Amino acid sequence: MAQDNPRWGYTRIQGALANLNHKVGRGTIAKVLKGNGMEPAPERSKHTSWSTFLQSHWKTLAASDFFTVEVWTGRGLVSHYVLFVISLVDRIVTIAGITARPDEPWMLQIARNVTDR
Repeated sequence: MAQDNPRWGYTRIQGALANLNHKVGRGTIAKVLKGNGMEPAPERSKHTSWSTFLQSHWKTLAASDFFTVEVWTGRGLVSHYVLFVISLVDRIVTIAGITARPDEPWMLQIARNVTDR
């Protein structure tokens, strides 16, 4: 319980165990955690490993980048910039926008579109 819930203190763990019909004292919980090399809740939550962080946030992580496409127009060859976003959990790629001039107002609008704000 302490590993899966790093913010839970001894009392919270004691309450969760009581919900499962197990009566265990706070001191016993503290001794068991200490004996297994686990710190109290305030210290435990300060030392989140990257794997724990990634595991708990994996469903919301995404990456984005640009690539360019050269388009032949009546004005000649024009570079268009394509901004894409990939959801890391399911690897779905979404084209966020395409423009020949990726300026600040365009990027702000894309940010609003992507975050649904």
